[in-house]
Amino acid sequence: MIRLWLKSIFTGHLSRLVCAAVGLALPLALLVSLGTFVVASSESMVRRAVASLPVDWQVLVAPGADPAMVVDAIGKAARYASLQSVGYADTDGFGATTGETSQTTGPGKVLGLEADYRRIFSGQLELNVGSWDGVLAAAQTAANLHVAPGDIVTIRRVGMEPVDVRIAGVVALPNADSMFQAIGVSKSLAPQAPPDNVLLMPMQQWRAIFDPQSFVRPDTVRTEIHVLLERSTLPPDPSTAFILAQRTANSFEARVAGSAALTNNLVAQLDAVRADALYARVLFLFLGIPGVILALLVTLAIVASGSERRRREQALLRLRGASRLQVLQLAGIEAVTIGSLGVATGLILAVVITIGWWRLEDLRLAMPWLIAVGAIGFGFGIAASLIPAWMDATRTSISAARAEVDRQTSWLWQRLYADIVILAMGAIVFWTVARSGYEIVLAPEGVAQTSVHYEAFLAPLCLWIGAHLLWLRLSRWAMRPRHSLVTVLLAPFSAQLAPIIAASLSRQRRRMAKGVALVALAFAFATATAIFNSTYNAQARVDAELANGADVTLTGTTSHPADALLAELSTIPGVDDVEPMMHRFAYVGADLQDIFGIDPLTIGKSTTISNAYFANHDAAKSLSLLAETPDGVFVSQETVDDFQLQQGDRLNLRLQSTGDQQYHVVPFKFIGIVREFPTAPKDSFLVANADYIAKQTGSDAREVVMLRTSGDTDTVAAAARSRAATQGGAKVSTLGETQALISSSLTAVDLRGLTALELAYSVLMIAGVTGIVLALGLAERRRSFTILSALGATPRQLGAFLWGEGLFIVIGGAILGTPVGCSMAYALVTLLAGVFDPPPETLSVPWLYLTVALATALVCGSIAIAGTLALSKKPDLEALRGG
Repeated sequence: MIRLWLKSIFTGHLSRLVCAAVGLALPLALLVSLGTFVVASSESMVRRAVASLPVDWQVLVAPGADPAMVVDAIGKAARYASLQSVGYADTDGFGATTGETSQTTGPGKVLGLEADYRRIFSGQLELNVGSWDGVLAAAQTAANLHVAPGDIVTIRRVGMEPVDVRIAGVVALPNADSMFQAIGVSKSLAPQAPPDNVLLMPMQQWRAIFDPQSFVRPDTVRTEIHVLLERSTLPPDPSTAFILAQRTANSFEARVAGSAALTNNLVAQLDAVRADALYARVLFLFLGIPGVILALLVTLAIVASGSERRRREQALLRLRGASRLQVLQLAGIEAVTIGSLGVATGLILAVVITIGWWRLEDLRLAMPWLIAVGAIGFGFGIAASLIPAWMDATRTSISAARAEVDRQTSWLWQRLYADIVILAMGAIVFWTVARSGYEIVLAPEGVAQTSVHYEAFLAPLCLWIGAHLLWLRLSRWAMRPRHSLVTVLLAPFSAQLAPIIAASLSRQRRRMAKGVALVALAFAFATATAIFNSTYNAQARVDAELANGADVTLTGTTSHPADALLAELSTIPGVDDVEPMMHRFAYVGADLQDIFGIDPLTIGKSTTISNAYFANHDAAKSLSLLAETPDGVFVSQETVDDFQLQQGDRLNLRLQSTGDQQYHVVPFKFIGIVREFPTAPKDSFLVANADYIAKQTGSDAREVVMLRTSGDTDTVAAAARSRAATQGGAKVSTLGETQALISSSLTAVDLRGLTALELAYSVLMIAGVTGIVLALGLAERRRSFTILSALGATPRQLGAFLWGEGLFIVIGGAILGTPVGCSMAYALVTLLAGVFDPPPETLSVPWLYLTVALATALVCGSIAIAGTLALSKKPDLEALRGG
């Protein structure tokens, strides 16, 4: 019997078996893919974070301490790949005579490096011109002194006679901020900018020059140990790696208490990406789970579409003497077959996506997801097929088993108005979250573990559930007996048959309502996912422009400002506008902050000034206010909170004067709060009028020039670099380079793959719901249509029944689901505001994608209807005999 049953499954019901297996495979593949997306994102983030870090630890050896003892403590606390001693010496300045002019600088630093330092710590030094062999000058220093390879520079040692050295090369210091960071000093007291004047020389030469200075002024000479840790032992999860790296550092500090101080660059780097790892989990929950639920509902719909066939077969088996246990055994065989095929197909597809799409290098990291989801999917596949079969087999009589009862009584939730209550709950939670400026992912300072506020998921969960129930209510309401709405909607397609078709649909309104709700859920998921991803992609450019400032940005220094090249830059082909901007530093109390001097009337010509940059959400009004207030200043929220400022307060800042190079008090008027600004850091900063800063400091130099381009950005950047070559220390960056840098973290790189997967999956789900589910539902009723054809119904009349039912489900679902999808996208963007920097002002609607989704639904639905109509026209004795 079992062999015959399997044969009947694979011959007579192969299409339904394949559809059910595919319906199970899709949610499994999506769920595993989303899980491995989290794993791959975390693993790649850790890998990228440490790959871009040249030095993991910088250990400052205390005066009088034994460096060998410190090195021994490093080896006992951590596994390291390499370490090097680096000498740091303070100087009173440098001097050089080139041609007929002499140049001098203020205080500077000289570093002593081992011969293989640049090879071990790659990325710390970049040779611009000359040779590595000898004394190297930083690019800014070479510009200040007007020196080139072969020139002589005088080092004015502290408390010692000067010494002359010959320059062998000029280098750039890409990581100057970390290379010269203060170690063992409070962050509030640490300098915010690296020194402008730096020389580097071989360690042996450095010791010969500065060992004497260390005896005279030991406070001006120090030794650091730069450490490159063994990174292969880091866990693939950023948060776990952060905790391990922190504990390793704690172990070292406990061993060298009083002998050395540590700056843990590795922990700082991992700290910067651990919140991104949690956003991967958040995106998995917000964007992926609704799709998984949709796919599972499609699977259940496919299984449910065979209920009539299952009842007939069970009735025949029991008439021929089969017991309930035998009937359930046969149903179990079918369920296991569907579960096995679905799980195998889904896991194979997930592995392909994981390796080919997520680029996960170690598949073992994904094994927990594969095993767990495979087991759950197999259980679900068996339960989805076996439970309905068991319910049918346990009916009290064969006649009851064969009866197709369509109860038209209201569901309990409908009588309790659960859909309205759940929607109201979701709206209240969402309003509360949005109103309070809630951060769903937090990474508090000093806390080793970032956190996700999972209670925020209650809002979209309630909205999804409530909307689905509301669709069921509205669909059933629209198909009530003698309701004119369906008749009116069907009139253009079926003319005089509209009342009859409406009455037919009314008798099946429970089944029809489920179909409409399923299609609406597919459209809502596709719309919400598409709008969210489109908004994110559009905002990624805004984020890059915020970081870079404009399409092309030239950054100089106060001594060599970028605006000296303003006339030359404006003549570059493809440049539409150039806008200079000051970037200097000002003391707010004891806190040194960036201050940007702008022309508020023209700043918007070369860069985008978003409303989200200002607390009042009105960029035009804010810039106009700044233009009307010459001494006005916009201050960050953090500074306002720290100093308890009120709008209109006088704010005394200390700015450096070009006359005596000292910081002097300059009065400003606090006129508003600024949250973001082009090229500004993420922490505290200030925005003021450039003319007022120039008047108070004695210098109108603009350190930054922003270029808006209409041609090829890379070509414009290349031309700008050639012109900037004569400007010492000038740096040219492009929007594309900055976007690539930003994309090195999770939410810009991996989200592109996630976006492609979800959008393709959404269209596939729409096709599955409108095509497979509708086709199987119509196939179950093929007998009814065949009887109508045998009784003389014309093809036009049969088509009216089929097209009326199919289009009602497809178009009704699209009309109900699309607006809800837009609302869900708005809710997702609001709740996930932390992904956007700055948050978008409007949603980006991908009209082309939504049009393709609707066209896919109509095409797949039409194919299903046309196929059923073609089969109904053919004489089918088996169909007439069924039931």
